[in-house]
This record gives sequence, C-alpha cells and structure tokens, in this order.
Amino acid sequence: MPNAHSIAASPHHPGESSVRSYSRTFPVVFDRARGPYLECISGETYIDFFCGAGSLNYGHNATELKEAVARYLAEDRILHGMDMMTAAKFEFLEVFASQILAPRNMDYRLQFCGPTGTNAVEAALKLARKVKKRRHVIAFSNAFHGVSMGSLAVTASAKKRSGSHLPLRDTYFFPYEGFAGGIDTLDLLESCIGRAGSGYELPAALILETVQGEGGVNIGSQAFLQGIAAFCRRHDILLIVDDIQMGCGRTGPFFSFERFGIEPDIICLSKSLSGFGLPFSLVLMKPELDIWQPGEHAGTFRGNNLAFVAATQAIRTFWSDGRASRSAAAIETSMRNWGARLRQAHGEIRDIRGRGAIWGVELDTPGRASAITRLCFEHNLLIDTCGPSGSVIKVMPPVVIEEEIFNHGMQILADCTETVLHAGKTEGPACISAS
Repeated sequence: MPNAHSIAASPHHPGESSVRSYSRTFPVVFDRARGPYLECISGETYIDFFCGAGSLNYGHNATELKEAVARYLAEDRILHGMDMMTAAKFEFLEVFASQILAPRNMDYRLQFCGPTGTNAVEAALKLARKVKKRRHVIAFSNAFHGVSMGSLAVTASAKKRSGSHLPLRDTYFFPYEGFAGGIDTLDLLESCIGRAGSGYELPAALILETVQGEGGVNIGSQAFLQGIAAFCRRHDILLIVDDIQMGCGRTGPFFSFERFGIEPDIICLSKSLSGFGLPFSLVLMKPELDIWQPGEHAGTFRGNNLAFVAATQAIRTFWSDGRASRSAAAIETSMRNWGARLRQAHGEIRDIRGRGAIWGVELDTPGRASAITRLCFEHNLLIDTCGPSGSVIKVMPPVVIEEEIFNHGMQILADCTETVLHAGKTEGPACISAS
C-alpha cells in the first residue's frame, strides 16, 4: 500500500501520462469502495454520484456480484477465452435471452466485441456500412460515442475531435432536439436526406443517444425519438441506439428506449453491463443483419469470462424482480422534488432535466458549475460536470441507492449550490456531514 503522507500533496504517479483527467478532478488516492461510498487511503469517505461515468449502476462491490466473482475465481475457472464457448459465456447468453430479451419480445443476435463502449460503436458502424453498402452515417450535435477513430467521427465534441489530427469523415451532423432553438430536426432531416440535389448521399445508419450524457444530459422526447425511428424506416436507414451510458437501468427500464415503443436495428451496450466495473461490451443486432463472416470483426478480449459471470449475476439480482427499475423511478420522483426547490431558490439555474437516475443541473456559466462540484468534493461528494462548455452538473448516483444516502448527497449538492451562488451571504453549508 502507498504511504498516504508521501503522496498527499501530489496524488498521482510521476510516470503517468498527462492525459489523465479524473484524478485531477478528484485529487485523492482511492483504495476501498462499497455500495455508494468510496474511501481514500487517508480513511476519508465520499458519496459517489459519479459512478465510474455510468459503469457502476449497482454501486461498488455489490455483495451478490462479488460472491459470484469470488466463487468463479476460487474454482480456477477460465478467464480468457477469445470467442470460444465457455460455460460462463453460455450461461450469460441464456440468462440475457430469458430475462432481458424475452420479456420485452425482443429478437436480437449478440456480438461480443472488444471490451469497451467505443469497441461496440465501432462494430455497429462497421456492420451498418457492410449491410447497406453505404459509407455515411447521421449523428447529432453534442453526441458522444467514443474516442477511437470511427466513434470519434460520430462524436460532436470539438475538444475530443481536435486530438485526432486526421480527417473525421462520412458523418452528417444534425441538431439534437432543442439544440438549435426553434429548428425542427425532423423537418430538417426530411428536407436533406433522400432528395435529389440536396448534396446528401443516403446514409447507412443513424446513431443516437436517447439521453445525451456527456453532451449535457439532453433529453430526447417521445415525439422526437419516435419521429427519428419512423424517418429511418421510411428511408431504409439503420437505427443504432448507443445505450452504453443510459442502458442497464440508468433511465429506469433496462434499455433507455423501451418506454418509447421504438425498435432499434442495432444496440450498443457496455459500462454497467458487467455490473461490477469489469470491461464488457455488446452489440445487439436484428437477426437479418448478422451477415458477418467468421472472424471478420474480432478482439482479443471479447471473451472476458469474469465479466460474463458478474453480468449474469447482475441480471439475476437486479432485473429478475424489477428492483433496479423501481429504484430508478424513486430517484426520478425525488429528483423532480429537489429540482423544483433548487430552481425556485436560484435564478442562476437555467434548467434541471433528466430521467430515472440521470439528471443535469444547468448553470448560467461553466465557472459556477465547476465551483459547485469542487466544493461538493471538499464536502465528500463526488459529482462531475458535462456539456460542451461544462456548465451542467451531472447527477448520477447508483441506480440502487438507499433513500437516506441519496438525500444526504443531494443536500450536499444543494448546500454547495447555495454557497457558490450566494457567495459572501453565507458562511458555508453548515449542515453538511463528512460521512
């Protein structure tokens, strides 16, 4: 174990690249975690409303998952299997089909690709182009789909795109709902796509997030999402839903699009799919789209058997009885109440929006949002900002969290907001606990 005193002033290793980011946002050395709590080597405990950027929907070290993983390791079971069939993989396939797909009347083939979200997006884009034999893809303003080259081409962030120093091509960007004021995106799509003389070639696919997480917690309405799905059907364009951050219960249902009655052609999952923080990603495709040749899209770590074990147990624990969905619904109710009070108290808050267990608190300036999250960290709450200018505080607690702990974290956020927005009028958030 590192010596806490030796690294307290500079909690990073000099050998690590300057590309690191979250260690700058949360400048302590973490060591233990359980449920909604993180503990650093000094013993200080933090409530986690960051959750590994959405990779820990069920909190840290959930007991049932930890026990399943420990049993598997103790029995010397296979860990690395490429894409060979293993008992762990077979069991995951069976449980996912019976407990996730079948109750929703969904018929999809499952592709195991590289272990991260961007690998799933790359595979989905590659498959769509192979199926339709077209190269272009429609994406949206403020979209984030990953930072490998294909995923980056459909990511709108200027900051992320600027690091490539290569052409990022074959993407048509359109405004996401609400991005461009009164512009009707659906009308704009219809006026540009499939019309002679528009300059737009017919694309292979359209990729979207039903809730744009990194883009600022931008919410797609039912009318917008259903309109997009109908547009894709009319023009023979494959609809790809990137559910990497918003899937696995983050918005309430297992899939974020369920409540809208749309059927994507391809779905990308990752982050909380293992439920345990283990790398795991998945591409779901309608059976008629599965035209891959053997080995045509591969990845050395597409057979992460420990992740299969954790994911299988996560489904059994949190989805067999709807526990995760009920908890997300309770968070949504609480957040609507918290949001109403915060907006009433502070005119500097432009908007509070979200679904389930993902919410954005938009401030009038990025500086205020950052100041609030820094003060939250000083008072033992991990919470981050998002959006193109960083002006949105991203409230992302574990989907399964006790009401008392959730309210404690929200009280820290409310008190820190009060302090920052009314600097000089208060002494600080007096009722904040460090636990």
